[in-house]
Order: sequence, then structure tokens, then C-alpha cells
Amino acid sequence: MLWLQSLWFAAGLVALIAGANSLVRGASKLALSVGLSPLVVGLTIVAFGTSAPEMAVSTGAVLDGQGDIAVGNVVGSNIFNVLFILGASALIVPLVVHIQLIRQEIPIMLGASLLLLALALDGSIKPWEGALLLVLMLAYTAFLVIQSRKESAQQAAEFNEKIQPAQQGGWDASWAVQVGLILAGLALLVLGSDWLVNSSVAFARAFGVSDLVIGLTIVAAGTSMPEVATSLTAALKGERDIAVGNVVGSNTFNILGCVGLSGVVAGSRGLALAPSLLNFDIWVMLAVALACLPVFLTGREIARWEGAVFLGYYLAYVTYLILAAQQHDALQAFSATMLGFVVPLTIVTLVVVWLRQPTAKTR
Repeated sequence: MLWLQSLWFAAGLVALIAGANSLVRGASKLALSVGLSPLVVGLTIVAFGTSAPEMAVSTGAVLDGQGDIAVGNVVGSNIFNVLFILGASALIVPLVVHIQLIRQEIPIMLGASLLLLALALDGSIKPWEGALLLVLMLAYTAFLVIQSRKESAQQAAEFNEKIQPAQQGGWDASWAVQVGLILAGLALLVLGSDWLVNSSVAFARAFGVSDLVIGLTIVAAGTSMPEVATSLTAALKGERDIAVGNVVGSNTFNILGCVGLSGVVAGSRGLALAPSLLNFDIWVMLAVALACLPVFLTGREIARWEGAVFLGYYLAYVTYLILAAQQHDALQAFSATMLGFVVPLTIVTLVVVWLRQPTAKTR
């Protein structure tokens, strides 16, 4: 019964979001109470927390033998994060792009995407490759912590206003409470991922599409809800650099953390990758990551029209997946239109806009 599966899917999504919020709240307060700076907490725990649903679902999918959902969730989430979340946020207000994102975070995200592609070319993610990704995630986190110590006192003070240290003596300062929030968050993540994966498999079978397509679309969008809430709220509040930074950082954590942990959990058999993922979807994820550079360089902001283009491309991507899954007669014409007209026109437009804004290259 699809209506029952829909209820389980919704319950799983609510549990994932609630679990991520509980985990971030408890871990943040606990870290602050032992002396970590608010800036470090924001760069590590909060960033990890928004990627926790993807990690929980991917790991749970591997344990349930649904490897396509595990990897499709990560690839689909990264595509969704850039095209949908940044697109929708930019429509609300043009997004300012911090120079550090262009010089550091975008290249790191691109490097992680290229590494995933290289590791996936043989058709699987082996346990040692998953371990390598996890080590890189730990190294990246340590790098952020070390770098944050060099930030100015003013930046730390500004971030301190967003995450208040635990008050001494209050119920919120109790370590037992914070540990309880962390454990509750982890439990909700595990429970929610199980409900979400099981209901997604039922959807795939009912509609006659593959687990991979479900992972790339419904599951990817669902597990990206924390990023949606964070970025849209930041855009509405005028904190436009946070809206962009949240997406870029989350994409890096998704690749290094989620795929890495899934590869390790898969055991000696490795994490098998579907041919369609290797032939198309990972390349789309890489193209989307590459598209960030010229878009971000055009005046160091994402304009509303660029946000509209991002949303249009996400709609086109989902349309392609649906047409391909159904082997629809319109698939060939749709693909020819996108490759022969829409994509080249977009590239030419971006190049022209970039050339007309020489100051963007020197600021």
C-alpha cells in the first residue's frame, strides 16, 4: 500500500531531521562546555550534523544490501544541494560568495569529486578506498580546526552570537542532558534511515524504477532537508555567505564521510556501483561542481538569473532520470535539445558575463 509507505517515508524524514538537530545541539553545547571555540564547533560539528542524514541513510542502505541507494543518495544530494538549494536561495536574494570559498573550499570540493570519480572507475568502492576517504575527512576537519584558530577575534565573536555557550548551572549546561541529546539524535538517525530506505525500496518496486533513481531523487532530496532549511533561513536573514558555505562544505563531507563509511561498512565485497551511475550521474555531479567556479566568479555572487538557471537544470536532470527510467519515446529528443542547445547557450552566457566583469577577477 503506497499510502502506508508514504507515511513511513514521512516518518523517516521527520526522524532524520529531528535526529540531526538533536545531535548538533547536544554535541555543540558539549564541545563549548569543554572549551572549544564556537567557530570550531560551527566548522566541524554543525557541518557534520547537516550531513548526518545522508551518512545514516547511506550506511543503513549498505547494511540492508541496497548499495545503489547508498551511493545514489550521496551523488543525488550533491547535485540537489548546488542546483536546487543554491538556486532557490539565490532567487530569494543574490548570494555573496566569500573569497575563501573560491580559493579554498570549492577546489577542495572539486578535488573530492574527482577523487570519487577516480575510485569509482573500476565499478566499486573497496574497503581500503572507503578508509582513505574517511582519513581525508578527518584530515579536512583537522585542517578547518587549525585554520579557525587563525581567524580574527571579531569573526569568532560574530559566530559566538549564533551558538551561545552553555550557561553554568542551568539544565542546558548539564553534561547528562547533552549526552542524552547526542544519543537520542543518533537513535533517531538510525531509526529514520531504516524507515526511509525501506519505504524508498517499496516506492521503486511499485513504480517500476530502480533503487538508484529513487536514491538520486526522492532520498537525496529528503536527506538534504537540513541543508535546505539552513541555507534558505540564512538567505532570508541576509547571512548569504553562510547559505553558500553550508552547501559547499556539506558536499565535501558527503563524499568523504558518507561514501567513505559506506565503503568500509560494505566489507570485503566492496560497494558496487551501478553502470548508469558511472556513465552519467557521477559526471553530472562533477559538472555541477565545476559549474560553481564560473558562476561564483561572475562578480563573486550568485545572481537571481543564475539561481533560476540552477533550478532549471535540476528540473531537467530529474526529467531525464524519469524519462530514462521509463524508456520514454521523448528521451532522445530531450537529450538532444539539452546537449545541442541549452548547455552550450548557458556556457556562452556565463563566459560573456565573466568577460564583462573584469573587476571580479581582481577583487
